[in-house]
Amino acid sequence: MSLMERETGVSVVTLWMILAVFILPFSRISANMEGDALHNLRTNLLDPNNVLQSWDPTLVNPCTWFHVTCNNDNSVIRVDLGNAALSGQLVPQVGQLKNLQYLELYGNNISGPIPSDLGNLTNLVSLDLYLNSFSGPIPNTLGRLTKLRFLRLNNNSLSGSIPLSLINITALQVLDLSNNRLSGPVPDNGSFSLFTPISFVNNLDLCGPVTGKPCPGSPPFAPPPPFIPPSTDSYPGESNPTGAIAGGVAAGAALLFAAPAIWFAYWRRRRSPELFFDVPAEEDPEVHLGQLKRFSLRELLVATDSFSNKNILGRGGFGKVYKGRLADGTLVAVKRLKEERTPGGELQFQTEVEMISMAVHRNLLRLRGFCMTPTERLLVYPYMANGSVASCLR
Repeated sequence: MSLMERETGVSVVTLWMILAVFILPFSRISANMEGDALHNLRTNLLDPNNVLQSWDPTLVNPCTWFHVTCNNDNSVIRVDLGNAALSGQLVPQVGQLKNLQYLELYGNNISGPIPSDLGNLTNLVSLDLYLNSFSGPIPNTLGRLTKLRFLRLNNNSLSGSIPLSLINITALQVLDLSNNRLSGPVPDNGSFSLFTPISFVNNLDLCGPVTGKPCPGSPPFAPPPPFIPPSTDSYPGESNPTGAIAGGVAAGAALLFAAPAIWFAYWRRRRSPELFFDVPAEEDPEVHLGQLKRFSLRELLVATDSFSNKNILGRGGFGKVYKGRLADGTLVAVKRLKEERTPGGELQFQTEVEMISMAVHRNLLRLRGFCMTPTERLLVYPYMANGSVASCLR
């Protein structure tokens, strides 16, 4: 072998060593960072039902795993492990999922502290850790989650005080810290001014105006000022023509509005109680059909984030199915039927709903409710976290 060939061989070997030592490990770390974080989560959880069986650490991209949702850039944006019968502890490595928007671990038996590293998930929109066995304090770092809209930590064993940093989350819409062991004052400013006592009930020793219990060392709550009726300018024994005119106008207005109400009540009584009719989307009628609830369109728009594409569970010949979360935290599957403008469509849809509601079988989902507006036909079913039949067959 000539000197030139030996030098060429040495240079090629040197180049491969540089690639192996520096470039290849870096590319693997950048590609596998989210997968490694999820794998660490799996190894620290007991999974009796093999829900995490598809979480294969040898795969570079975790977007193919069940219960993991990614965006168009193959970044993990959702981890949905609600009601998966998991136990163990939540590892700090979850904080490496920088693009995560939804972390749903509710309804398990996960114990230990809530990792402070969750404060690194600055894109998080919903953090659902309720119905677990978490203990210790609420991390102060959660105040860095400025995009957070839903924070549910209820039904755990959390202790200590409520971090004041949480009042800085101005986007917060739903907060539930009930059924824990929290103590100390409840903040009443910032985002906390929006929440009612139901967000804090059944805790160890919370106090403050929202709880109705004064904190030690603070002055008692001042009662509301007494109502003082406005005085009249007339003297005793004098008639007040302004008051008489006002009284006559009020009586006339009452009669004017009472007449249509009496006629409407009479018309409703004579009308067949079996019929229900379409309403605009702005209305929220409490109309029930057997055990079915009639949802308002507004309620289902909020639940599905305005039928966002990221909540699509499946597509079919009759429309799309979306994952949704109702105001009470219940997960549902909303089937949005394709629009078909046919004569008698309202009556036909009512008949179909009646027939579906009577179909009862252990292998069929029971219809929970429906929504009907001039432009929408929606069916609401319970959400099943095990995926669709098609995904299981694949």
